[in-house]
Amino acid sequence: MQRRVRRQSNRQSRAFLILVLMVVMTVIVACGVRSISLRRQGMELAITESQLEMQLKAEQIRTEDLANREKYMKTKKYIEDEAKNKLGLVNKDELLIKPKDVDDE
Repeated sequence: MQRRVRRQSNRQSRAFLILVLMVVMTVIVACGVRSISLRRQGMELAITESQLEMQLKAEQIRTEDLANREKYMKTKKYIEDEAKNKLGLVNKDELLIKPKDVDDE
């Protein structure tokens, strides 16, 4: 009788051991899959971060350019340049020389 009880006990302990091993292996596989997924996501986020940093630098340069242009637009030199370019005005001491049109010949 004791042999029978031992055999059943050994069978039960083996079955329990196999069940525990299967659960542990399932957890290990799940952790491995999640680890791979997190690595991929980390790489994608690093790429996105570098792209955003480049955009930020470009926008900072653009902001500086706009600030410099705003300062220039407040100067007398800008007003004179715009009057010359758009209105064709000249200062009193300047001469305006226009090229001869080819169609007039």
